[in-house]
Amino acid sequence: MVVEKYKDADTTSDGSIEGELTRIIIYIIGAAIIAGVLTFFMRQTIINVSRYIEFDLKNEVYEQYQKLSLNFYKKNRTGDLMNRISEDVGRVRMYVGPAIMYSINTITLFVIALIYMFNTAPKLALYTIVPLPILSVIIYKLSKEIHQRSTIVQEYLSKLSTYTQESFSGISVIKAYGIEPLTATNFNQLALTSKEKQLSLAQVQAWFFPMMILLIGASNLLVIYIGGMQYINGEIESLGTIAEFIIYVNMLTWPVATVGWVTSIIQQAEASQKRINEFLKLEPEIKNSVKEQTQINGNIAFKNVSFTYDDTNIQALKNVSFSINEGETLAILGKTGSGKSTILDLIGRLYDIDNGEIKINQISIEKHNLTNLRDSIGYVPQDAFLFSDSIKNNIKFGKENTTEEDVIEAAKNAQVHKNIIGFNNGYDTVLGERGITLSGGQKQRVSIARAIIKSPKILLFDDCLSAVDTETEEKILKNLNKVSKGKTTIIVSHRISSAKNADKIIVLDDGEVVQEGTHEALVDINGYYKELYLKQLSETFK
Repeated sequence: MVVEKYKDADTTSDGSIEGELTRIIIYIIGAAIIAGVLTFFMRQTIINVSRYIEFDLKNEVYEQYQKLSLNFYKKNRTGDLMNRISEDVGRVRMYVGPAIMYSINTITLFVIALIYMFNTAPKLALYTIVPLPILSVIIYKLSKEIHQRSTIVQEYLSKLSTYTQESFSGISVIKAYGIEPLTATNFNQLALTSKEKQLSLAQVQAWFFPMMILLIGASNLLVIYIGGMQYINGEIESLGTIAEFIIYVNMLTWPVATVGWVTSIIQQAEASQKRINEFLKLEPEIKNSVKEQTQINGNIAFKNVSFTYDDTNIQALKNVSFSINEGETLAILGKTGSGKSTILDLIGRLYDIDNGEIKINQISIEKHNLTNLRDSIGYVPQDAFLFSDSIKNNIKFGKENTTEEDVIEAAKNAQVHKNIIGFNNGYDTVLGERGITLSGGQKQRVSIARAIIKSPKILLFDDCLSAVDTETEEKILKNLNKVSKGKTTIIVSHRISSAKNADKIIVLDDGEVVQEGTHEALVDINGYYKELYLKQLSETFK
């Protein structure tokens, strides 16, 4: 009976142990499943949100770039602007995504583990966390150094982007002068310096993980030594407590290791956000302070207008005064650097004047809605810029909701239709960067088509026929006279042939109006216009 009693006791004991083990296994599996599900949803939430933030920030930066004036683009390089909207925004995303996610993981695990450790053996727990304050000090010191070096690394990435962008944009010049080896050497030197800065940053970042492992190892040694002494002295009941603490410390290994990685991300994001904010906080020089739109009829008046470029401190215009009525054509002639193109820039309010007043519709230009003003202008710049898109879309750029018939009509008026249909893909021909596929004259004529398809109230032509022959010029001018009827037109040119049919002609010299009148009146007066007329007339008959 005694034997049977002991057998029953053993069976009960074994059943209890088996039941306890089963329950623990179920708890572990359940906890793992819950942790996995929660981790999945946390990653889905935080990482997705970080992508939305990246999207919004890139759009915010791009919109800010659009608002800033031409002076801003003269002072800053394209490569640097591109790097800030790509590399820097990407680093900020890493902060609001992975960095926050792993920080939550680390904090949660730390709190839970420490609570269990202090509930189990408070004194041993205190000794175990002794290395943590040391770790905090090390992280603080390294973080400061990482921040400084990250800023330098980002600056050099911008320099690399700028140099690369300029080299590719000017590849035809580089090849024409045969300086590919020189540009490659310059790029190599810049890349070498950038590599050195990157290695300098990596050397500091490399301290993080070894320090983490060292301090985690120190914690394990403290647990074994202090825990062993406490067990010997009877302060803790079981060696299992020491094993439990070692498990806790090793559970904290990855979270502690991520502290260094997260800190590095935060420092890099801080440096990048600082660079982004430099431009985000800039106030646009040209402000659109008028919300309501007004009808633009094309009456333009300059009254004692003076203007100086900020970047060069060159005074482009000095007390310039003239007026042009709706539907009239004004031609502007003068030597290089006399201020002709500046007048067109001021009419489009790409710059604000220093002194004087510009009136459109008898209203000061600052009191017009900026978007409405520019939408009423068709502008053909001196350096025709075309996008890496089809010829059709480049012409439609002036008016998106237009028909294919209108595109062809505009191309015909610009005398470029025959050139376009000669290409394999016709109007669907995709141009290279900056329209490199086309010749200089073709680019100018496509640019003219883009301006006139808008049918704006004001047409501005900035020496846009300089790359075409005189016969083509005559045909274009004849067509322009037809399409510009009822529109105010300003033509900047070096050719008398482009100016002679204008209702009014002004001649600029060193930023001042030195002659004004019609073609017939000016050829009878000694001065720049007559000299230019006689010179070009003699060249025609040679």
